[in-house]
Amino acid sequence: MSDRSVPARPILDLRSFTPARVALGRSGASLPTTALLDFTLDHARARDAVHAAFDAPRLVADLGALGLAVSEVRSQAVDRRDYLRRPDLGRQLDSGSAKTLARGTAGPCQLALVIGDGLSAAAVHAHAVTLVARLLPLLAEGDVVALDHVVVASGARVALGDEIGAILGARMALMLIGERPGLSAPDSLGAYLTFAPKPGRTDAERNCVSNIHKAGLSHDEAAFKIAWLVREGLAREVTGVALKDESADRAARRIGTALPE
Repeated sequence: MSDRSVPARPILDLRSFTPARVALGRSGASLPTTALLDFTLDHARARDAVHAAFDAPRLVADLGALGLAVSEVRSQAVDRRDYLRRPDLGRQLDSGSAKTLARGTAGPCQLALVIGDGLSAAAVHAHAVTLVARLLPLLAEGDVVALDHVVVASGARVALGDEIGAILGARMALMLIGERPGLSAPDSLGAYLTFAPKPGRTDAERNCVSNIHKAGLSHDEAAFKIAWLVREGLAREVTGVALKDESADRAARRIGTALPE
């Protein structure tokens, strides 16, 4: 064994590597006042994110500015109280929305994009439009993937994308949705991809790109991963546990080919 000892590092150094609550210290048998106040503030931000109002018309307008035609629907959850107490209602379209979508369907399509409020409307408002703007040119590369339908859904759970995708006849549904707020990330967006969407699909049949926020996965990184999963999922006709995310390998190859000899 080496005689050299491992250099001592103050435990406070851990805080430079993670936003998690580590090395908080103590005051007697309790947390220091600063740590307690920080926790209380972050907890309040997470609660606010869950109950924040979803501005669907604003989102529709912002997506329209990208040149996209957007439909607006809602789930069977009448209000936020219903949504939080009855998750099943957030997985089903209300009858009016289902009929409207069915009337506007022109036939089978490749890809349907659904953007739902989920458990953090703040995440959708902060990241969804920018992410879609980064994603569109990646889908247009090479073998073009057509983004045939864009739907904004209020009171949405992830599985609502299955019913929407089935009504639209989509080969794949991509759901962008606000994730459950955490104490370090109240505005985290998630992306869920499901091949051959239909009611009854399980989470094992989806791919997920999560933690899209300022301190997590960037918009560019998330768009690259999503575009890779869309292309491969359509080509292999599968998503979920049968489709391993190998987008990092492709990114490394692209960087390698761009480097000078």
